[in-house]
Amino acid sequence: MAATDQIKGVLARLRGSSLTTFLGFALLGPVAVWLIGNLIKDPVEFVNVGLIGLTNGAIFGLVALGYTLVYGILQLINFAHGDVFALSGLVASTLIVSGLGLDKESSVLVIVGGMLLTLVVIMTLFATINATIELVAYRRLRRAPRLAALITAVGMSFIIQNVSLALYDVNFRSIPSFIPRSEVIGIGDVTYSWNKLAALMITVPVLILLTWFVRSTKQGKAMRAVAQDNEASAMMGINVNRTISITFAIAGALAGTAGIVYLLQFNMRYDTGFELGLIAFTAAVLGGIGNLSGAVLGALVIGFVQAFNEGLTWYTPGSDWTRSIVFGILIAILVFRPEGLLGERTPEGA
Repeated sequence: MAATDQIKGVLARLRGSSLTTFLGFALLGPVAVWLIGNLIKDPVEFVNVGLIGLTNGAIFGLVALGYTLVYGILQLINFAHGDVFALSGLVASTLIVSGLGLDKESSVLVIVGGMLLTLVVIMTLFATINATIELVAYRRLRRAPRLAALITAVGMSFIIQNVSLALYDVNFRSIPSFIPRSEVIGIGDVTYSWNKLAALMITVPVLILLTWFVRSTKQGKAMRAVAQDNEASAMMGINVNRTISITFAIAGALAGTAGIVYLLQFNMRYDTGFELGLIAFTAAVLGGIGNLSGAVLGALVIGFVQAFNEGLTWYTPGSDWTRSIVFGILIAILVFRPEGLLGERTPEGA
């Protein structure tokens, strides 16, 4: 009887897996046809729009990594992360324009030095702010029901957003176009500008450094141990509180970096972090929240989805549908593959 029940269970799982696979292909098939059709119709446009998606996806990836780091170690969705990102960009704009007085007339050396100084200051400042948020708002709730921590995270989001509103009102802030928008790569009509390359030149090293830190350093191994079992980690001599604080500090530094990179491309105001934070969270879930590589992969996918939807011309839904498509992807992933594309590397997902 037990063997019969086991066989029935296996068959049921196989039927469920087959149905899920069928539905997945039914959803992705039309998308593939649409992409191939656009590629055939105008390959130059397709590649140019894809490069825009690559840049945007890299920015989303910096924010998504902050979500996935915190979730991986605490199983907490830190909804305040997007608002920390927005505030960091606003503070960076003030430092660049008013503090350092950089403008288009500044020399290349001054601009490079000023931007590097801004990057260091913003990363340090918001690493400290994010670690303080963990200490004040989340630490005492570690053993509380998860709903309490979730509500607190939403509350912190509103608090930080209102701080940004009080300091910077409702107007968009920007920085001068220090980096030329001229071509750095031009192959026929396929072009890639310097300002977009600069975003990748900041983003890619940060992503590589973070991956190395988490996988190869003593502190990174402590983070992975706490993510697996914080009580066992404490018994083995790991300072759990310090490890979690460092994780939040890294997430805050990533948010600050993303804020500066975002400023190189777009304007920013107090509520920018709300929408971009949701997009980055969707990217983290898409790739497998708790998985660093998955967060980057999910962010790139969302970046391409947004760019193709808003930039292609053959039977394209258009920008009004971008949010619906992005969150439709989130719902589909939660329904058909809740562990994400690469699978979550958390105790629950192991």
